[in-house]
Amino acid sequence: MKGNYDKAFENVIRLRIMSILMVNEQYDFNSFKEILEVTDGNLASHLRNLENAEYISVEKTFAGRKPLTNYTATADGKKAFQSHLEFLENLINENKT
Repeated sequence: MKGNYDKAFENVIRLRIMSILMVNEQYDFNSFKEILEVTDGNLASHLRNLENAEYISVEKTFAGRKPLTNYTATADGKKAFQSHLEFLENLINENKT
């Protein structure tokens, strides 16, 4: 079967985070929180998981005195995500009746 199943993406929140980052150059913490409708702690945990896998990079800056955290998909992250989607697509196609 083509593609590779990646446990990093088996959680729906992480799958959605990567989906957002595949179509946006970068995305900030508060925008993720709003669109995904998750708590700060839940979101931070999933983002840290993807960061530890080196699938996303984090940039912390300040807008005035307000901290701003932006996330970007890495080249490895994009490649792994595409492979995971390919695996899922093939799995679905193999199981069509």
